[in-house]
Amino acid sequence: MVDARKINILWVDDEIDLLKAHILYLVEKGFEVETANNGQDALAMVEEQHFDLIFLDENMPGLSGLEVLSKLKNLIPEVPVVMITKSEEENIMDQAIGSKISDYLIKPVNPTQILLTIKKHVDQHRLVAEKTTSSYQTEFGKIGLKINDSYSFADWAEVYKQLVYWEIELEDTKGEMDEVLKMQKTEANHAFVKFVKRNYIDWLNHADEHTPLMSHQLMKDVTLPLLEDGEKVVMLVIDNFRFDQWLMIKQEVLKSYRLEKEEIYSSILPTATQYARNSLFSGLMPAQIKEMYPEYWLDETSEGSKNQFEGELIGTFFKRFRQKINYSYQKVSNMESGKQLIDSYSNILNDDLSVVVFNFVDMLSHARTESKMIKELAYDESAYRSLSKSWFMHSVLKELLDRLENEKVKVIITTDHGTIRVKNPVKVIGDKETSTNLRYKQGRNLNYKSKEVFEITKPEEILLPKVNVSTSYIFATNEDFLAYPNNYNHYVSYYKDTFQHGGVSMEEMLIPYVLLSPKK
Repeated sequence: MVDARKINILWVDDEIDLLKAHILYLVEKGFEVETANNGQDALAMVEEQHFDLIFLDENMPGLSGLEVLSKLKNLIPEVPVVMITKSEEENIMDQAIGSKISDYLIKPVNPTQILLTIKKHVDQHRLVAEKTTSSYQTEFGKIGLKINDSYSFADWAEVYKQLVYWEIELEDTKGEMDEVLKMQKTEANHAFVKFVKRNYIDWLNHADEHTPLMSHQLMKDVTLPLLEDGEKVVMLVIDNFRFDQWLMIKQEVLKSYRLEKEEIYSSILPTATQYARNSLFSGLMPAQIKEMYPEYWLDETSEGSKNQFEGELIGTFFKRFRQKINYSYQKVSNMESGKQLIDSYSNILNDDLSVVVFNFVDMLSHARTESKMIKELAYDESAYRSLSKSWFMHSVLKELLDRLENEKVKVIITTDHGTIRVKNPVKVIGDKETSTNLRYKQGRNLNYKSKEVFEITKPEEILLPKVNVSTSYIFATNEDFLAYPNNYNHYVSYYKDTFQHGGVSMEEMLIPYVLLSPKK
């Protein structure tokens, strides 16, 4: 119910005396109602006191309703204005809507209409929050059962989708159910980690109908069939892009594109760029890349970028499948490379396949760790999502999509891995050759508690390269991160609550790919 004691309403109408019954009805309901019979008086009143809602007559002598509306939006843009009109002429409605009117009513109005309008525009946030909270309470038990009964990758993809949906729905409520959801998501991640530990080796060695689509299979199963059908394909790979971040930009993208497919697939381990993206483009697992194309693989101890041969790896994929595909590869990591992409737009249309990697989200994740200002801007999951959407709305990626909506192409948006906000340090000891990533370690002298990690002592079982005969891998799980005992307290303080990737969690492994076609 509306808390009428806090609602102050201004009603502007040149025939305000004829509305006494409506005004008395609202006063009896407990609302504060001020009146004005012309636009000038109304504008003077809003400069002197606060109103929560304004009812505005469209047809008044002197300043018209539309003229008053325009001035009100300059003075108090945040206050909802409901226009009341005798006319249903389309041009008047267009002007009113174009001036950002909140709603309109056609005379004669009745008290019930007025009350519903107040509730809709003044009390909407509370009503939506209550309804959302109530809906999640109803779903809570069902999701809990689903977590316990998830035995396949498809089951877990559905659980994750539901949790992300409610995470976004509840993010504005900031109530106790928001905390309940966080606990349920943590519970789900613990169960998901057990699922991965039981099944990951089999996915790579004994694939069956329940085996998920994985990084090294996306080109073969998704991109190649489109090319074989004669389609021009633009493949947009956003580094470190989670499913929830896709949902934040989805509605904007779908203004111009039809959604043909939206799927969750699995990043390989480690969920890190060197492994997952090289695997994505080559169609091979990391150990296979190192064996077949050693010139394109750099071990973790080697100097230089570990992803400098992505374009070449795409070429090896088509050679192995004996496909004569004209393709291009570009990486956008700053304004200069973004400008080069747009400048070479015509080349994109000449190729059968154009692959573009966007590094901003990954850069945001790292900047959040290193910059206090960025950390404050992206202080929690909700803010992190919001910042990702803000980037997209002003990005070269959106500019490219805006241009492609006029072309006959298929657009794939995907990623190599996701990321998770880490909270719990787990001690690990390694020598100077041990990799530095916080969510996984590769080395030959690793010392750790096996129950705290997902350990792979035989890298060949999951098709990962070995630097030497005793190389092993360990992966952090849930919200853990791997910390060295040396300078432990400083290390933990610096990295706690940062976004990291490389390990085992729903956020890192359950990643989106979507297939789009322009509506035009």
